[in-house]
Amino acid sequence: MGIREVFARNLRKARHDKGLSQEALAHEAEVDRTYISALERGVYGATIDMVDKLATVLSVEASTLLERPPKQRSRRS
Repeated sequence: MGIREVFARNLRKARHDKGLSQEALAHEAEVDRTYISALERGVYGATIDMVDKLATVLSVEASTLLERPPKQRSRRS
């Protein structure tokens, strides 16, 4: 999974957890709603400054938005 996909998933989850629409997040972060949509679809890569700004609005650490999910261990029979 690439970093854009990781960021997109984490951004969407954090936004949902905070109960914000894309439009509300965009308003708080002072960006266009279509930009938030593109980030959540992995179309655009966010700058480190934008990652920090979105994290602040979402009340999470910036590192949370970039954290890869734990790898699934394969089970051998």
